[in-house]
Amino acid sequence: MSAQPKPTGYRRAGDAGLNYRRVRDATLALCATLAPEDTIAQSMPDASPVKWHLAHTTWFFEQFLLAHFDPAYRRFRVGWDYLFNSYYQTVGPMHARPQRGLLTRPTLQEVVDYRAHVDAAMGALLRCRGVDHEVMARVTLGLNHEQQHQELLLTDIQHLFSLNPLQPVFRDAPAAPESGAVVQLQFIAGGHGIVEIGHGGEDFAYDNESPRHRELLHPHAIANRCVTNAEFREFIDDGGYGNPSLWLSEGWDTVCREGWSHPLYWDDALETTFTLAGRRAIESTAPVCHVSFFEADAFARWAGSRLPTEAEWEAMAQDHPVEGNFADSEFLRPLPAQAGDHANLLQMFGDVWEWTASPYVGYPGYRPATGALGEYNGKFMCGQWVLRGGSCATPAGHVRASYRNFFHPGARWQFSGIRLARDT
Repeated sequence: MSAQPKPTGYRRAGDAGLNYRRVRDATLALCATLAPEDTIAQSMPDASPVKWHLAHTTWFFEQFLLAHFDPAYRRFRVGWDYLFNSYYQTVGPMHARPQRGLLTRPTLQEVVDYRAHVDAAMGALLRCRGVDHEVMARVTLGLNHEQQHQELLLTDIQHLFSLNPLQPVFRDAPAAPESGAVVQLQFIAGGHGIVEIGHGGEDFAYDNESPRHRELLHPHAIANRCVTNAEFREFIDDGGYGNPSLWLSEGWDTVCREGWSHPLYWDDALETTFTLAGRRAIESTAPVCHVSFFEADAFARWAGSRLPTEAEWEAMAQDHPVEGNFADSEFLRPLPAQAGDHANLLQMFGDVWEWTASPYVGYPGYRPATGALGEYNGKFMCGQWVLRGGSCATPAGHVRASYRNFFHPGARWQFSGIRLARDT
């Protein structure tokens, strides 16, 4: 695709039309180095082709804003609502997710034209109704939804490229900042007793982050940084993947069935890993990533620790600045911890999503949104686990302390990593 302006991302305050254009342009900018052939393929059922991400995020605005608020709007193409609906059953049927890679038509250019068509109509809608509360609530949801797909686009293209024997480069990454002394792993006491977690402000948050509520925390401590590649290598060298006593039953079954012996993208020699900048030497002091909940849990047990609960994590993070190595830094890989001065608590945001010990369920008093948009989060509260903090592929400004990501426990293609906790 042709080069696009460098993304600047979503801003919570400011002109509605400008925010809209920032996010939409940022999605296309991510595709600047891709050829049309790169955008079609689907590497596994859990991933989607780039072309589908571009169309689905556009469908969201067409379906939930233009078709809802603009009686004069006409859909760009008949049948595309079927192709690019994801899981909104109350809206209508959809093309099967595992078959998205078979959609050679519409072409990439037609999808780009679709984006331009919807963007023009959205610009007109925002000029007319940009101060309407209901319109802006949906626009804000749509922009945050698109930012989620920007991260998925990166993780999905990394998985696709990793399966190509040519090991193509998505984008050259800048050199990492010079590392200082290795930050030693330490445990920081967390608060205990009654604490409040969950979103309680006026800024945007997803419905699964509410309501703000009380949780009882027992005495505990949380690691000052994420687990590194070198530390995870010790687990491997000690036979961690061959010791069933370290694994949950379903995790051990998964290890045996899938033949896991190291994190996703590591080579069998444990020397290199595949990244968005191609195959590179494993950086020993960088956070280990592309590990499942099962691997995170097994490592924690091997280390004499455990994973933090999401309440422990949020209680520790909610007074911490939301700063870190996000996608906007353009490293697109986790970086080693750098000594800081915020209570010596490092890497809480960015670098890697951190698995927690908490299943993804609703908070006390949780109610999903009404209508089709109520399908966004609530119906997935079964069999998944919560991750916190964002990653090096997450757009800056997208996450907050109350943000709850969630995946099945065997998922590894996201930038998912490990922070340890202990009872005290």
